[in-house]
Amino acid sequence: MSSTERGTAATRTHETTPGAGGTRAWAVRLVVVGIVLSALNLRPAITSLGALLEEVRDGLGMSGGVAGLLTSVPPLCFAVFGVTAPRLARRFGPAAVVCAGMAAITAGLVIRPYVGSTAGFLAASALALMGIAVSNVLMPVIVKRWFPDRVGSMTGLYSMALALGTSVAAAVTVPLTDALGGGWQSGLAVWAALAAAAVLPWLPLVRDRGTAAAQRREPARGAAQQHAPLRITRSRTAWALAVFFGLQATAAYITMGWMPQIFRDAGVPAGTAGVLLAVTMVMGVPLAFVIPRVATRLSHQGPIVLVLGVCGLAGYAGLYLAPAAGAWAWALLLGVSNCAFPLALTMVGMRAHSGPGVAQLSAFAQSTGYLISIPGPLLVGVLYQHSGGWGLPLALMAGLMVPQMVVGFLAGRDRTVEDEAAR
Repeated sequence: MSSTERGTAATRTHETTPGAGGTRAWAVRLVVVGIVLSALNLRPAITSLGALLEEVRDGLGMSGGVAGLLTSVPPLCFAVFGVTAPRLARRFGPAAVVCAGMAAITAGLVIRPYVGSTAGFLAASALALMGIAVSNVLMPVIVKRWFPDRVGSMTGLYSMALALGTSVAAAVTVPLTDALGGGWQSGLAVWAALAAAAVLPWLPLVRDRGTAAAQRREPARGAAQQHAPLRITRSRTAWALAVFFGLQATAAYITMGWMPQIFRDAGVPAGTAGVLLAVTMVMGVPLAFVIPRVATRLSHQGPIVLVLGVCGLAGYAGLYLAPAAGAWAWALLLGVSNCAFPLALTMVGMRAHSGPGVAQLSAFAQSTGYLISIPGPLLVGVLYQHSGGWGLPLALMAGLMVPQMVVGFLAGRDRTVEDEAAR
């Protein structure tokens, strides 16, 4: 555990320990269940679409450029809607906002397969992604508020559940679609059931207002910060973390949106291509639990950033040289590289002293980062369509990995945004 995390734990453990300060054990257990179920729902809307992208393109008459736009919609929504999450959380409480987010995911997933047009599909996808966006931002805030002395382990649990949901959706969407009659509409809509289940644990917390009460119990320093928000743009660490977040998101959404197509173009069957994407995603299940715990024990997370980047470069090289022959190896390497996401979430919790600071940093890093990531998937689609192959898109992916390693190394230094913003 870092010095920052130990200091935060020492000042705030009494506020969130079950039975202390009016916080009830059942509420804490519900928060854990809610975090896990919510995390399971933060990527199936995207990876299920990646597995069926060719069928959706044919069914709606999409061009390659429009399909690239479709893969750029997630980061756009995350950037636009994620920045509103701290304000909504202050007004309604984080639990209420996450509950509403899960409801929005449910509605979007039910509606989008059956609207019958590209514009309607994009709009319904945006509704689901809006729910994902606010939950993305508020998960580190909820972890910091309820479990300040276990940021690493709880971030690991959340990241592991997120990776599990991502990989399961990628693996079973195609066979599930076949089992339901072969229509891509039912294969996409079925994931709404999982989102609906995630609404339930938050409902008692909305009525109980447990997290809102915890916010009111913030120490004087946290309260002062709420009334006087940080000048977050003055922090070099915040900018480094935002760029790192953006570049890793670019790599992740290109992978989720296009990797099955890369394998299919190399002659890999559609079902196997979906399983390969699932392998990439499932690598995050154990590693997303381990990496945050290791990261919180280091004063500098830069070495982890470099290891993950090297794995990404090796995976891209393999996809170019032997996409089908070494498919399983490249899927594994890219799965390791994609674990930059739980590392980024962990650093968000470590680079701020207080709950309000984490909320501001999370909103800034994620919203700015997702804005940075928007052109990537779209550019890949355009390059693929105009070049007729994957050489240029893969060169772009590999080229972006280098600055990701640089800014990630800078973001990993043992500094806090409060100290830098006050200078």
